[in-house]
Amino acid sequence: MKTSQIAAQMYTLREHLKTPADIAASLKKVRQIGYRAVQVSGMGPIEESELNSILQREGLACCATHEPGAKILGETAAVIERLRKLNCRYTAYPHPGNLDLGSLPSVLDLAAKLDKAGQLLREAGLALTYHNHAMEFQRLEGKLVLDWLYEKTDARNLQGEIDTYWVQHGGGDPVSWCRKLNGRLPVLHLKDYTVIGGRPSFAPVGRGNLDMPAIVNAADASGCEWFIVEQDDCYGADPFEALAQSYRYLETLARQ
Repeated sequence: MKTSQIAAQMYTLREHLKTPADIAASLKKVRQIGYRAVQVSGMGPIEESELNSILQREGLACCATHEPGAKILGETAAVIERLRKLNCRYTAYPHPGNLDLGSLPSVLDLAAKLDKAGQLLREAGLALTYHNHAMEFQRLEGKLVLDWLYEKTDARNLQGEIDTYWVQHGGGDPVSWCRKLNGRLPVLHLKDYTVIGGRPSFAPVGRGNLDMPAIVNAADASGCEWFIVEQDDCYGADPFEALAQSYRYLETLARQ
């Protein structure tokens, strides 16, 4: 991993992204921390042209986005257009919503739809990834839901956006999953896992219990292009400082 591959998931800053002015101010702070790329998510209304101008002004790349799942599956052409406007190659299916992941037919139907949307994105020179939570770690007929999704899709059409916190929360091993998706893991959500008051909690990268050096090395070996920092909840602390703590820690693991 190089420092130029470390990105910030803007969902972390969602309370500071309500207006175009907020977005501009927040992106400036993100660049000042040291990040050179961001994943676009959690933002208030803003035209892609204006967002792209802000990114270019600050010297930030849009390495990935999160788009609504229904839009990815049902309005794939609109997603392709948005990614092109942002000069961005990757998007992620963010959450299965109200789908019944306890039903194998429902899971296989989702896989088929992801594969179809992913094919359209691939043919446009773009790529679809899947962002997991803990719910995909339930078993159906001896396999994890996440295994079904990856096994029933073409690796060219659906790639991984492994979320380290949610893998751990689901009882999986983030290092093993980074290895498992060798050649299929262009983006990774680096999100640390700790315990506060007896409950699983989010933490800045390097401040939790996950073996981040091993995770980064495994993802690097699997061809990961973007190591994206995210913290869903900062528990009242400054999210910019949380992103800064994560970046400073990851700098110590970077090759340059």
